[in-house]
Amino acid sequence: MANEPLYNGSCFCGEVRIEVSGAPVAMGYCHCESCRHWSAGPVNAFTLWKPQALKVTHGAAGIGTYNKTPVSFRKWCTRCGGHVYSDHPTLGLVDVPAALIPSLKFVPGVHVNYQETVLHIHDGKPKLKDFPKEMGGSGATLPE
Repeated sequence: MANEPLYNGSCFCGEVRIEVSGAPVAMGYCHCESCRHWSAGPVNAFTLWKPQALKVTHGAAGIGTYNKTPVSFRKWCTRCGGHVYSDHPTLGLVDVPAALIPSLKFVPGVHVNYQETVLHIHDGKPKLKDFPKEMGGSGATLPE
């Protein structure tokens, strides 16, 4: 839609550029081992979007893909190795790392896969053991 906000992002070198429009479906932190390993950090700050909200505006031919599991197809720039987004086909969503879209005000609402955390965060946000029920998880919460 014409009045929807647009947010631009890119890989590390800028060769692959993306645009997301509208509002994310959810924002939060993932603590699973897979996200930690992929992001090379103790936690992954995610923004989830409907696939139609994401558009690759430049460098699509330079996007590499790797999927360790059927849940996440991780995309990166083949030139610099910088992350671009992850496709989550079983969830019907794409994850654009929050750091790649600096003009979006990141307002995390939840922690997922907190049973795997290596960095305990005391922010008053719900700490889900795995995923919300509507995403195939238990919906169970854990203490901070």
